[in-house]
Amino acid sequence: MAGPFIFIATNRLKPGKLEEETKRVPSLVDFVHANEPRLIAFNEYVDADGTAVAVVQVHPDAESMAFHMETIAERAASAYADTIDATTSIQVFGTPDAAVIDLLRRQAGEGVPLSVKPHHLGGFTRPLGPQAAE
Repeated sequence: MAGPFIFIATNRLKPGKLEEETKRVPSLVDFVHANEPRLIAFNEYVDADGTAVAVVQVHPDAESMAFHMETIAERAASAYADTIDATTSIQVFGTPDAAVIDLLRRQAGEGVPLSVKPHHLGGFTRPLGPQAAE
């Protein structure tokens, strides 16, 4: 059973950069929303002490993830220069091809744990709509 391709990256923020990251994210979200119509969900969360963020993405397939990585390459490089200190872990749920794995390893850097769970056993993705808010 094919399921969505889910990507979660945890990134350590540079010291004192939470406010800058908080200001950066809305324009990133707008850019991704406008330029990646296949992407199902794109969210960023910060931990309780404001030192790490997690990016959670839900794609229909690995090709959408590869497209995403190409589309945001320049913005990702800027984030690593300005607010992100380092990626500390990556989790992938779904079947990435070798090119996606290679891109993820290069972006994250040497020694960053990469966990892949390729086999979807079941589940569903419910579309967000007016009923979701109730």
